[in-house]
Amino acid sequence: MKLPSLTVAALLLAGCNGVPKGIEPVTGFDQERYLGTWYEIARLDHSFEEGLDRVTAEYLPNDDGSINVINRGYSQAKGEWEEAEGRAVFVGDSDVAHLKVSFFGPFYSSYVVFELDEDYSKAYITGYNRDYLWFLSRTPQVSTAELETFKTRAAAEGFELGELIVVEHPAKLH
Repeated sequence: MKLPSLTVAALLLAGCNGVPKGIEPVTGFDQERYLGTWYEIARLDHSFEEGLDRVTAEYLPNDDGSINVINRGYSQAKGEWEEAEGRAVFVGDSDVAHLKVSFFGPFYSSYVVFELDEDYSKAYITGYNRDYLWFLSRTPQVSTAELETFKTRAAAEGFELGELIVVEHPAKLH
């Protein structure tokens, strides 16, 4: 009886590596230009980021061609930094911005860049469904117009923005 359970589990996990219907990952993606530090500007909240501000994501190359992912955020309630380290690999071709990321062993979930500006300074990311959404920037602050452009695009792509969090990045860090 284990085989059907494993098959169902495999199908469920495979679904976590998909792309939401109607969303197209960026093509012509250059991993080298994407590496480095990104600041989280806005997100749909989830338990793994709940209550965190000053959130950053750092992407570094691994020797095996995968990407080391370090997510870091400050919990005001706890008065401390929280960090999670993971690994990302391309789902298909390395010039298509559809990756899968794991922070928990063999369990992966989609990381889909569906908007990326020419100079690799702003990116819109989703997961395997529209419950996941992030706006990342190379700088801790963006203009009101840039945030509104993100919201407009996200709404047009079918994301529900009622719970959108704009992440705090104080000018002076402790």
